[in-house]
Amino acid sequence: MISVDALAVEFGGTTLFKDISFVINDTDRIALMGKNGAGKSTLLKILAGVREPSKGHVSAPDGTIIAYLPQHLMVEDNRTVFEEAAQAFAEINNMEARINEINKELEIRTDYESDEYMALIEEVSHLSERFYSIEDSNYDAEIEKTLMGLGFERADFARKTSEFSGGWRMRIELAKMLLRKPDLILLDEPTNHLDIESIQWLEQFLINSGKAVMVISHDRAFVDNITNRTIEVTMGRIYDYKATYSHYLELRKERREQQQRQYDDQQKMIAETKEFIERFKGTYSKTLQVQSRVKMLEKLELVEVDEEDTSSLKLKFPPAPRSGNYPVIADSVGKSYDEKRVFSGASFTIQRGEKVAFVGKNGEGKSTMMKCIMQEIEHEGKMQIGHNVMIGYFAQNQAAMLDETLTVFQTIDDIAQGDIRTKIRDILGAFMFDKEASEKKVKVLSGGERQRLAMIKLLLEPVNLLILDEPTNHLDMRTKDVLKQALLDFDGTLIVVSHDRDFLDGLVTKVYEFGGGKVTEHLEDIYGFLEKKKLDNLREIERKG
Repeated sequence: MISVDALAVEFGGTTLFKDISFVINDTDRIALMGKNGAGKSTLLKILAGVREPSKGHVSAPDGTIIAYLPQHLMVEDNRTVFEEAAQAFAEINNMEARINEINKELEIRTDYESDEYMALIEEVSHLSERFYSIEDSNYDAEIEKTLMGLGFERADFARKTSEFSGGWRMRIELAKMLLRKPDLILLDEPTNHLDIESIQWLEQFLINSGKAVMVISHDRAFVDNITNRTIEVTMGRIYDYKATYSHYLELRKERREQQQRQYDDQQKMIAETKEFIERFKGTYSKTLQVQSRVKMLEKLELVEVDEEDTSSLKLKFPPAPRSGNYPVIADSVGKSYDEKRVFSGASFTIQRGEKVAFVGKNGEGKSTMMKCIMQEIEHEGKMQIGHNVMIGYFAQNQAAMLDETLTVFQTIDDIAQGDIRTKIRDILGAFMFDKEASEKKVKVLSGGERQRLAMIKLLLEPVNLLILDEPTNHLDMRTKDVLKQALLDFDGTLIVVSHDRDFLDGLVTKVYEFGGGKVTEHLEDIYGFLEKKKLDNLREIERKG
């Protein structure tokens, strides 16, 4: 059990939160929620011990292991994947080395009565107690199992970490964290760089590990699947719900409605009391009553209604120019890289106005098929693009491709043409970039802000075939909902790759499954597809497909 007692964080004369107290029990799986800037990541860092609070403290039993996965990581470049994962056991190895070192020293020392000798005895006793309480394990086997669970192939183990992208490096760090068998796991947006298979693996791991978890995540399905408690940080305090995220939303709505009623009743009472005081303040017979009411108002504790973040994205795609009836027709399309066969014999037709999803684990050909559709790579078979098809493509790393030296305004001003240039400020405002934010350099923007900026670039030209590769990474839940609604209203054709099951639910009406070197068409939405397969997650599909 970990206790948080009267935490407060203050900086620059501003109080982020104060008097926050709660207990984390051994089997709690907590979703930490709240608007951007409420202090969620700060609270996670305090629990992890990487930041000190202004007041208050966090206490835990001796030997408690708290593992923390931040959003941004630094992994050593000079180790292999396996060696880096093995760093999880560095503390145990160091402990064993220190015990051996002390025992050798004790063998040759004869100053049995000295303070130094007693200090060594005390240190080796303490270390031995900790070391021998650790379960004897086959560490190599555990490393292998964990790395493969997170999507690594056995051939990857000997590769240098420098060869991997940021997303894969994050998985290495996640593997290190899980291998330590922590008592409390702290995760800050862990699903941003994971494919569906790995998310499912992580879900099952967290549910079955029996350890405490606290997570910040904008992946609604992930949060709902793993958590049994929700802590909301708002207006400098917390609200604690023994409920999943979806249930918490209902309870929060009820709480705000109740607060609003109490606030309205109190304001009415205050107005009536002030009116009484004004009317009778000069009347001798009412002096005592007036004084009593003045004192009551002075002592009154005002009801506060929790603030709601009402800023929202106004997103609407331009009208799609009419294309032919069949924007994409694939006839026996196949692709190999060197000796690796990605897929073969892929045949399908996408009709005008259809919204479809490409699903499957990384490396099974989803992005490759997108490149075939956009005629960017050579391939086997025939890929026919329909009459008047205008493609808008949003790459997974679209946000990273922005020029960091430019401001937000310059980024859009450089590509805007014609009449649209007079409306740049309005467009930026619709995407929650006010005048001050629009003058910021791209390099100081958050992941979500970069993603929104990259989305603006996509909207500047009318298209009728949208191809989106993981468009929701770094977007908060409300912005994802807005994007989803805009895509539902889009009158063109949509192909989307996403690991976010909640985002795909209700958006797509057809699923193309990539796996085992083939592409399989399923005429259902995402959850209908899962139900048809009589499976409860996509990981099983990918494993059996």
